[in-house]
Amino acid sequence: MIMDNHDHHPMSKSAIADASAAETTQIQIEGMTCASCVARVERSVAKVEGVDDVAVNFANSIGTITHSGQLDKSKIVAAVEKAGYTAKVKSDDIHSHHSASEHAAHLAAESAEQMNRARLELIIAAALTIPTIAISMLWHPRAVWMNWLLFAMATPVIFVAGRQFFKNTWNALKHFTTTMDTLISVGTTAAWIYSLYGLLKFSNNSHMQSEHIYFEVGAGIIVLVLLGRHLESRAKTRMSGAIQKLMGLTPKNAIRLTRDGLEESIPIDKVSVGDLLKLRPGEKVAVDGIVTEGETYIDESMLTGEPVPVAKEVDSSVTAGTVNQSGAITYRAEKIGADTMLSQIVKMVERAQGSKAPMQRLADKVSAIFVPIVIGIALLTAIITFATGGTIDTAILRAVAVLVIACPCALGLATPTALMVGTGRGAELGILVKDGEALERAGAVKTVLLDKTGTITKGKPELTDVVVLSGLDRNQALTLAASLESKSEHPIAQAVVNGAKNDSLSQSQVSEFEAMRGKGVKGVIEGRTYYLTSPNAAQESFKLDEDAETLILKLQKEGKTTFVLHDGATALALLAVADVIDKNSREAIKNLHDLDIETVMVTGDNRATAEVIAAQVGIESVEAEVLPEGKVAVVEKRQLNGGVAMVGDGINDAPALAQADLGIAMGHGTDVAMETAGITILRSDLRAVAKSIGLSRATLNTIRWNLFWAFIYNALMIPLAAFGFLSPMLAAGAMAFSSVSVILNSLRLKSFSRGAA
Repeated sequence: MIMDNHDHHPMSKSAIADASAAETTQIQIEGMTCASCVARVERSVAKVEGVDDVAVNFANSIGTITHSGQLDKSKIVAAVEKAGYTAKVKSDDIHSHHSASEHAAHLAAESAEQMNRARLELIIAAALTIPTIAISMLWHPRAVWMNWLLFAMATPVIFVAGRQFFKNTWNALKHFTTTMDTLISVGTTAAWIYSLYGLLKFSNNSHMQSEHIYFEVGAGIIVLVLLGRHLESRAKTRMSGAIQKLMGLTPKNAIRLTRDGLEESIPIDKVSVGDLLKLRPGEKVAVDGIVTEGETYIDESMLTGEPVPVAKEVDSSVTAGTVNQSGAITYRAEKIGADTMLSQIVKMVERAQGSKAPMQRLADKVSAIFVPIVIGIALLTAIITFATGGTIDTAILRAVAVLVIACPCALGLATPTALMVGTGRGAELGILVKDGEALERAGAVKTVLLDKTGTITKGKPELTDVVVLSGLDRNQALTLAASLESKSEHPIAQAVVNGAKNDSLSQSQVSEFEAMRGKGVKGVIEGRTYYLTSPNAAQESFKLDEDAETLILKLQKEGKTTFVLHDGATALALLAVADVIDKNSREAIKNLHDLDIETVMVTGDNRATAEVIAAQVGIESVEAEVLPEGKVAVVEKRQLNGGVAMVGDGINDAPALAQADLGIAMGHGTDVAMETAGITILRSDLRAVAKSIGLSRATLNTIRWNLFWAFIYNALMIPLAAFGFLSPMLAAGAMAFSSVSVILNSLRLKSFSRGAA
């Protein structure tokens, strides 16, 4: 659906209620051959009552329909069939509920079967056509019997190998429309009928007969177009490789623990929610689950693009398709089959590849009206050629050349092929693009707004400093502080406790513990009362010396929360806790600046702390002390200067993500994050933001070049054909080459890696 400039604004309550009743259905369509077919299917389906939006992707033959929940989906299929094509709802496919690996195996088998059938037909057609062309070019004039042999060899190529073109042309004519196949059918039939006319009329004059026979033209056109489509199919198989690679990640079997504690190997489709599964080193995780026993490191790079293995322990989540690196663990199955994270990712990538970028609409509209215009040009070419002294042979051949060269295949493939490869490459890098519109908006981003906590920083406090002031060494001070904080549930207290654990320090027994609201904690350790409080609370009991105050001020300027360990009369140590900057944040901000994108930190924290963090990572602009509801206003203000992307967790930042031109959700995105954000990054690495924008720009640039060359090709080639500089066979070859070149140009995106971590 094409959105205007206001579509990204929050919807009204009534609009949200209406939207909640809407559904999205995907259908697999067979028989489409060009962008004109796409336009006809979209028009037919759009007429069905209850359908709100239709987007048909020519590259993967998938239609995405938004409609009311009450609509009978069979009406959508009927509308496609009425337009002259066949279709099935993807959820009705017998393989739709299979696991990702089973679906991958089915796709591979189905693709191989179709390719083998097309290849065999092409080989047979070529075997008949090559000698037909050779004889026609090298033997002139020919014996009458040889001309009849040319007729016998060319006719099955045109009407049997090329039967799909005539079938599709007839279906189109029944609905008073035309397609690319109309051009091929009219051109080859014209050449065949004229040749048959010459064969019969001059049956007693071999020289005149040979002059009027062009069976090789019709057969050559059919073979070249079939060759072009075969190469397209092979290229499309490469384009869908990203999805099939994702689908093939899951293993075919899993090791289940029985109630007796025995191990049994079972097919993955026999795993049930709640089953306990064993995972040994080197094996792949079978389904999504929770670790119940053991510790290990798991390589999640095939899903997230992150090369560093992730530590897993009891209560950690594991994802289907990831690879166990070291220890053996037991995990409980939580999501299976089509419900796993991997399957959901596959569905999201398929939806993105089946979507339509706004710039594709223009190409579709041009292609839809292009065919009837070309037929008119071809007729005009024949009339003018004959009227200006050309022979009937020349007039027909020029008209046929115009019909064939003008096929708008390249135009129809220009956008969807780049979109398929770009979104597929994104999936390999752990970047999920919601649809073509999100990709187009990502390419236009001028400003990126970044939430501080959990995006620029790690999102949880860590102990950063322990400064001894008097009477204790560092370990003694940290042990006392951690012992006191072990009784508190505050996140900052946990940071101190974890700091002591990391240094392998044990805790002391604490009695008479008291949490002093807004001040800190106190307790008795080995008969002596100790306090861990804010500097202001400490000052209420005694005067901090000048050196301590200088240190406290320095730590606070660094954005750290500072505490004083004391006994009520003497300051023993200073401890500082901070939400530590993520190790990748500085590089991520630099990568964004390299793309000429302005970065802005948006945080609810105080301005002093926010500016310290911003300075450390290279962000120049800060919006501090912003309440969650105030983030929307910040987005609106920044949108006055161009496209704005908001980076957040997809839940707390949902209103701002929706308001922004592009929402980017970080981390293992929840369903809310995936639905709200235009792009979901499967790992908490800020560098992927620059990479996602870079990939979007590269994809859009590829689309623009594809469209440019497709338009230029038709603009230049039609006059050449009309003036006789291109024979029909050369025209067919050029037409096939233009389509394949567009796909090959799109496939260059598979090597995209700029900004890669």
